Amino acid sequence: MAAQRQYEELARQLSAIGAVKRGLGRGLPHDCPAGSAAVLILLDRHGAMRMSRLAELLAVDTSVTSRHVAHVAEREWIVRDPDPADKRSRILRLTPEGKAKVDELSELSIRTLTHYLHDWSDEEVVQLSTLLARLRDSFGDCRAASARLPSPHDVQATSETTRTPA
Repeated sequence: MAAQRQYEELARQLSAIGAVKRGLGRGLPHDCPAGSAAVLILLDRHGAMRMSRLAELLAVDTSVTSRHVAHVAEREWIVRDPDPADKRSRILRLTPEGKAKVDELSELSIRTLTHYLHDWSDEEVVQLSTLLARLRDSFGDCRAASARLPSPHDVQATSETTRTPA
């Protein structure tokens, strides 16, 4: 297990990721802010879904999701079809215009990352991607209602059982 100071440094580096996200966000088209881009990307990745599922994937409240969905629907990037299983609900789907916007967003992200990581080797980019995926997997579904942060007692018990003798 990593030492306390290593976790402190990791926490500092993760908090600095906000600057990276803001840098990527500055490259977004003016008509597609980050929340709208996230809606489009998730619909492209996961396919048609209900608003409640989208809110789960975004890890935000349904009211926030609703605002993002309204924005992309006004631009005709998605449609809200009646849910055959429940006529009160809607299924959100990308339109061809929405798919074109996703493709544009993807190209912008690639160009931005290529610009900022021009001096990174292919292996370093793969390593970062692998470690970020592993980090996300380690957190599991942190959006779940049962998810909670460990208490100081939980952390102490874990560190005592995973230490190797000197």
